[in-house]
Amino acid sequence: MRHETPLFWILRHLLVPFVVVLVLFAVMAIYTIPFSSHYLELGIITFIISSKIFTELNLLETWQQVSFRAYGRDMLIGWSITIGILLFLGFALKLTENYSRLVLTTWFLVVPFALLAVLWGIRRLLLNSRSEDKLQSVVIVGGNKLGIHLAKKISNNPYLSMSFKGFFDDRTTERLAINDKYPFIGGLRELPEYVKRNRTKLIYIALPMSSQPRIMRLLDALRDTTASIYFVPDLFVFDLAHARFGEVSGIHVIAVSETPFTGVNALIKRMTDLILSTLFLLLLSPFMLVIALGVKLSSPGPVLFLQQRYGLDGQEIRVRKFRTMKVMEDGSEVKQATRDDQRITRFGGFLRKTSLDELPQLINVLSGNMSLVGPRPHAVAHNEMYRSLIKGYMIRHKVKPGITGLAQVNGLRGETKTLDKMQKRVKYDINYLRNWSLALDLWVIFRTALIVFKDENAY
Repeated sequence: MRHETPLFWILRHLLVPFVVVLVLFAVMAIYTIPFSSHYLELGIITFIISSKIFTELNLLETWQQVSFRAYGRDMLIGWSITIGILLFLGFALKLTENYSRLVLTTWFLVVPFALLAVLWGIRRLLLNSRSEDKLQSVVIVGGNKLGIHLAKKISNNPYLSMSFKGFFDDRTTERLAINDKYPFIGGLRELPEYVKRNRTKLIYIALPMSSQPRIMRLLDALRDTTASIYFVPDLFVFDLAHARFGEVSGIHVIAVSETPFTGVNALIKRMTDLILSTLFLLLLSPFMLVIALGVKLSSPGPVLFLQQRYGLDGQEIRVRKFRTMKVMEDGSEVKQATRDDQRITRFGGFLRKTSLDELPQLINVLSGNMSLVGPRPHAVAHNEMYRSLIKGYMIRHKVKPGITGLAQVNGLRGETKTLDKMQKRVKYDINYLRNWSLALDLWVIFRTALIVFKDENAY
């Protein structure tokens, strides 16, 4: 649930696709292209696709909370993904002849500048129209780490239409991590009277679950107020894979460790894997035959190397790779490949550097035991070692392993020389589970294609 003004909801969901389609029609008018049903269909399809992609990327919040560079990156990635989907549909359905190439090229180039200008203007308008009397007053119960985190989020996001007033907690100020920016107002007994006197709109309870008796007494005391009350469970302490609300026969529950791929998400993920892996196999099969011949001629041994790895829910799967080494290690001890590793063949070194050795895993994706994007599968021997050293390590197996992943496009590809590097990789894997979306998958695939030939960590 988001606390935001209706105007901001409209802007977040509809502004970008509206501007994208408006630019298309403006370019048509400039080049005096007659309006036709083909361009109307293109506009409708573009609106639907860009709405989904840019809503996931959430450009307005990215710009406000992160940096201009991050906003520009997300905008270009979102528009590039949209263009890619449109071109794929156009060529697949043989519709490209219905459109002017000059119009499409100009449209593709102008949209980023149009988005930059419009979103800048909207951002300034929203910030300038913000006034204290229009904001919802907010207090937080619990001056702990979670409460501080929530207070920062509220204070740093002007689009929430909230005004944070301070904390209520029964502990002394010496024990609380608050300051003048996030003031301490009083104890829990003082909260009901404060809410009535100041007409507080929103109350967030960030106390730990062990404080249940205090929470129940507080809720009972707040019954005589009109404030909206929300409980903020400290879900971060559990290293959650994907938290969400649900119910079992009418009883509400919070999932604290669950795959994000349930219901329609599972269908979207699987359909994306099937469509893209089939497309990649069709396009790359001649190239893969050449690689297979190169492996066979460059060194004695089989073309493919099959290794036991952990898949979904920790079930063992056999992962396919083009053989790159003189050995076929797949036992209780597996040594990671290192720089200048003598076990790697000359041709295998080229395959590993360019990640072409991973292409047979497209067959794993097609068969259903891997995904295009997900946590990279590790050898069983490495899994058994790291699961005892890294807390929450096995959570990464709540989804299918991927050919590429969020960790790999953030510089954590190849050998993990230290425990710290593996911990960082696992952190990215769990963040992927928490934040999965179709746009994120497409972004990871896009980033993988950009860095695969210049990654110094691959050997």
